[in-house]
Amino acid sequence: MDKKDQFTNWAIELQSLAQNGLEYGHDNFDLERYERIRAIATEMMAAKTGLPIKQVKSLFSSDDGYQTPKLGTRAAIFKDDQILLVKETIDGAWSMPGGWCEPNMSVAQNCIKEAKEESGRDVAIERVITICNHNHTIRGERAINIVNVFFLCHELGGEFVKNTETTDCRYFSLENLPKLSIERNSEAEIRTCFDAYHDSNWQTTFE
Repeated sequence: MDKKDQFTNWAIELQSLAQNGLEYGHDNFDLERYERIRAIATEMMAAKTGLPIKQVKSLFSSDDGYQTPKLGTRAAIFKDDQILLVKETIDGAWSMPGGWCEPNMSVAQNCIKEAKEESGRDVAIERVITICNHNHTIRGERAINIVNVFFLCHELGGEFVKNTETTDCRYFSLENLPKLSIERNSEAEIRTCFDAYHDSNWQTTFE
């Protein structure tokens, strides 16, 4: 592990300890110390990234409650040996439809919702392909672990409507993938989804 990764890990650990202390602590003096530790962790990430403190705070240290990973879903929608990808507004690259889980939805419900919002497609879920853990640093994402649940889906109907999150939607073969939005999905993950699509006896993989 290089020094930059270790620096990030220290900042993340300090932030997590401080957030958990603020959640469960009762002594006012201890709470003040936890607040200061959280501020130091935020300042460390700002120094590393060059981003303004206010922006780092919103991305890195604005949650409350016990520190846990963020949970998201991705819909692997297949038709005729091709996978449906959407073009992300934020970076112009492509990803499987998906996003953060809503607090009042199951992961399956969230997958169906995100597929509809981003691709315009109504989908049916067949099974869970994989559960992946992503160790993200602060590159437009929160600097904590992210757990994504990938679902194998097939299209029931619908059509794409341009929206605030995506600007296009198309099916691609594995041999002709476009530029991928690597913060959202990798080529290896898409290959895993193709493997699951081709294997009627696929067993869910996880870390």
